[in-house]
Order: sequence, then structure tokens, then C-alpha cells
Amino acid sequence: MNLHQLMRDLREENGSKIVLLVADGLGGLPLTLSGKTELETARTPNLDAMAREGVSGLTIPVLPGITPGSGPGHLGLFGYDPLEFQIGRGILEALGINFQVGPRDVATRGNFCTVDGKGLITDRRAGRPATQRCVEMCKKLSTIKVPGVEVFVEPVREHRFVVVFRGDNLGDAVNDTDPQAIGVAPLHAVGEDAEAQNTARAVNHFTTEAARVLKQDAPTNMVTLRGFARHPKIASMQEIYGLRAACIAVYPMYKGLARLVGMDVLEGPTTLAEQVDTLKKIWNDYDFFFLHYKYTDSTGEDGDFAAKVEKIELLDLEVPRIRAQNPDVLIVTGDHSTPSKMRSHSWHPVPTLLWARMVRPDGVVDFGESSCRRGGLGQFKAKYLMSLAMAHAGRLGKYGA
Repeated sequence: MNLHQLMRDLREENGSKIVLLVADGLGGLPLTLSGKTELETARTPNLDAMAREGVSGLTIPVLPGITPGSGPGHLGLFGYDPLEFQIGRGILEALGINFQVGPRDVATRGNFCTVDGKGLITDRRAGRPATQRCVEMCKKLSTIKVPGVEVFVEPVREHRFVVVFRGDNLGDAVNDTDPQAIGVAPLHAVGEDAEAQNTARAVNHFTTEAARVLKQDAPTNMVTLRGFARHPKIASMQEIYGLRAACIAVYPMYKGLARLVGMDVLEGPTTLAEQVDTLKKIWNDYDFFFLHYKYTDSTGEDGDFAAKVEKIELLDLEVPRIRAQNPDVLIVTGDHSTPSKMRSHSWHPVPTLLWARMVRPDGVVDFGESSCRRGGLGQFKAKYLMSLAMAHAGRLGKYGA
């Protein structure tokens, strides 16, 4: 019996409320061996109060030593084993903007990037352009024609966009064209099988034309593509946990993740304060609430330690407003670590805090990596967080006689 079947068998309805607050890329590293991480440096009186009343630990998003992308990181938090459910980034981005992906589609996440006169990447994110520029550049890309394949180009946010290739006999086993490095050229797409080779030919035609179309538009003068994917079949959170689930996120990709697992996505909020306002409005309509906070990740990727500290402190200010809703379970964690020291996602376990009415406090008095290492939850795979949430919410019956 797998975990999802066990949840189906044991789940019970009792009207309790669960809030999952995900601070993207929350985990960090100290800048010096004797220093503190961003979370430990930040002034977080409200999270610290939760830590004193709750139980803490460290989650492993995939496996020890494995650095996760945002997709696997979130799927684990929702209780889906990221090794079993391998979801391409393209599908998540497409679902995030509510693009209707069909059976003949292969979707991919695009980045506008900057290349020099030799075609070498100098900025993988094109300086994070304004979203309006992204819209304008996508209109240019939409003029590209690929023989035998329909191409849809849709803006997402800043440097991000979605490309959907639609046609017969297209596969998604195609490598990323993003080398994830500067000083090198975008990669050539190669398919692993006959259908993926069809896609790769379409991709290479598209990127060659993109270089021509965008040549005079620096810093957004080239594109990279990654996360080629078809639409997967995946059971919803309602089917597995019996939960009416809602997503309150700002960035499209995380809305896509939520749609993938059957959450209702609440549109409109653009700030964390507005997300909490929305939480209050829909409180009586759902059992499970996923709130996503992006800026702990983007500041980490920018290598800005002080800015990440500031974003954590801003997150802390909203915690009392969430608690004022009187949830039965409130979890604060991240989908992965993004240490500003590394300027990237990392494999380091993620600080996790669980507050509940039926919790067993563990003596931890503040929320930080070192404290969580001593916490009562210990170190565990993120895919078990949902079963812990369900148990603390009184939503799981006894297993066996």
C-alpha cells in the first residue's frame, strides 16, 4: 500500500482548517562559519512565538544531497513523491497562466536572456525586465512560424514566458537549452526518441528565429527554454485527502502547481498582505489553504543576504493576521533552500515549523536552521508533511485494529 492509498483509507472529515505557508527558498547558509543564516539573522518574534508553542524540524525535499527545482519541492510539500511524480516546468508555467494544454501539446518554460555579439549569455534573466517588456517581446516571438507545428507564446512575468508546441507525434524527452551558466551559448535541443526529435527540430527552428527577431532588443535579445513537458495524469488533493483546497499565490508557476493537484486558484492578490486578506474572505469555503511567498527565493538567487533577511521579516509581520483566523494547523516552511551565499537552490534541508492545537511542544524557542535541527520533528522527507498536517488536524483515523 502506498502513502496516497493509506491517506484515502484513513482520512476523516471534521471541519478542521490547515494552512500551509511556503516561503520559497527559505533555508539559507551563514556567510561565515561562525555566523547566522538569513532566517536566524532576521527578527521574527511571531515565528519564534509559534516555535515555542509548536514543533520544529528539517524537511528533505527529495533525497539527501539532491537539489530540487520548485516543482519537485512543492509537490513534496503537497504529499506527492517527487521521484514518482516528475512534472516538467513547462506544464506548471502553462497551467499557471491558465493556458489550456491539450493532448497534442508540449509546453516549455522560456527565459529571456542577454547575449553578446558572439552569442554568449551574459545575463540568464535579461536583468529581470518589467512584465510589460516581456509582453512586448512575446508579441515579437509570436510572429515566428515553425513548419508543421503550431506555436503559442504567452508572457508570464518579468523574464519568464511559456511556449507551447502543438502537433502530431511530439515528445517531451528534450534537453533544456538553458545551460544555467554565463559565458556560454544556449544549448542545441536534442530529442531522446523519435517523437522528442520532432519536438527538438521545432525548438531549434524556433530559437534560431528568436535570435533573429530579437537581435536589436538587448537586454532581451535571446531566449532559453527548459522543462519540456506534456500534461500528466495526477490524483487531486480532494481525491487523496478529502480536502477542499485553495491556492493563494502571486507568481503563475505556483498557481500551475496548485491547479495540477486540483486546488482552486484565487486570482487577484499581488502582495502577501493581499493574500492574507483573501485568506480571510474565503476562510469558510475551504479546508486547506496554500499561501506562497516568493521573495525569500528571488533575493537568495540574487545573492542579497540583507534583502532576504528583510523579506523574512516582512513575512513575519503577516503571521499574526494568519493566526487570527484560528487555523487548527499552521505550517511554515520552504520548498527548498536558496542560500544567498550560493545564489541558487541547494540541497540543504529546509527549516519547518508546525503549530497545532494538538501539538507536542519540543522546547525550541526560535525559528531557525540550528533550532530546527534540534526540533521534535527531526529530519524527514517533505512528502510526509501532509500526513503530519492531517494527523494534527484530527483528520486521520487509526491504522489497523
